Amino acid sequence: MNRFAFVAGVLALACPPPPAKAEDAKDRHRADNVLVVTFDGFRWQEMFGGYDATLNTKKDGGVGKPEPLAARFDRPTPEARREALLPFIWTVVAREGQILGDASRGSRVRITNGFWFSYPGYNEMLAGFADPRVDSNDKKPNPNLTVLEWLNRRPGFEGRVAAFASWDVLPFIVAAERSGVHANGDGPAVLEPVSDRELLLNAFTDDLPAYWADERFDAATMQGALEYLRTRQPRVLYVMLGETDSWAHGRRYDVYLDAASRSDRFVRRLWEEAQSLPAYRGRTALVLATDHGRGATPLDWTDHGQKVPAAEPIWMAVMGPGTPPLGVREGVEATQSQLAATVAALLGLGGEFQRAQPKAAPPLPDLQR
Repeated sequence: MNRFAFVAGVLALACPPPPAKAEDAKDRHRADNVLVVTFDGFRWQEMFGGYDATLNTKKDGGVGKPEPLAARFDRPTPEARREALLPFIWTVVAREGQILGDASRGSRVRITNGFWFSYPGYNEMLAGFADPRVDSNDKKPNPNLTVLEWLNRRPGFEGRVAAFASWDVLPFIVAAERSGVHANGDGPAVLEPVSDRELLLNAFTDDLPAYWADERFDAATMQGALEYLRTRQPRVLYVMLGETDSWAHGRRYDVYLDAASRSDRFVRRLWEEAQSLPAYRGRTALVLATDHGRGATPLDWTDHGQKVPAAEPIWMAVMGPGTPPLGVREGVEATQSQLAATVAALLGLGGEFQRAQPKAAPPLPDLQR
């Protein structure tokens, strides 16, 4: 061996390269994109326990034929029941990410706004704090800076933040006119369609029944969001699904469970579509949450709000870069208000967001190793 090569080898062993800088290590645990999906008014009871036989009745659950619902979702254990109801969440998210809010494991996620209904909950989630001024579901622009608006103003994110919802209040929640966030709530599945596929999707959406005055079916919302992901490739995409809340208000436990199961399927499609695209594969985080809980008894499970204390506890889930796979968390306390800073932190911008919005709660714990 050449003696100079030998000496160089010895020196290399004795003097290894310097360790990676802290910011380099941080970058490896940072997402480039974030997908956020919320299931409106979906109870933690079904999230962690699945189907509830006590509500599979005509009187309490509005179920005309209990047997088919039991066949679909009833299983011997809570773990099996929740997986039957939400297979993607419990076979993928629970394995690769974290889920918070299981009371049986001493984990609690609570709402801090004190109202326990939709607009105050969405403001708390997206702005990072409860605001007593947001005290109704009226169509008024959100006075607060949300994490979506803040990101949409940052270099690299301008014009690449979008929100889709079944509920027509969404543009006001994200203050679309002020924030510039692309907000699609209730109307056509795709705004400004540019292809035959998008025109067909809008025509199909227009032909669906107008079952609720202020809300479309979730299938149209998610198909529009999927198309937007494929063709416009936003860096932050928020999808607000609504049927779980609407069917629960109608005391239809069978359709409420079906809506939850379809929401899980929609999230799977969104995640798998993202993983099929080079701009998202391995570089995207997923956040799941709900805006409020519901009553805990056969009498009040359909309701929420200040007169229903059981509506305060909720759940949250996170998966992707920067999220250690800790599964169902035990003994962890969190609040709805931590979602906004969590989205920013997953992008490596948590500290900057909290400086811009000092009222915001900190990110969820243990997002990075």
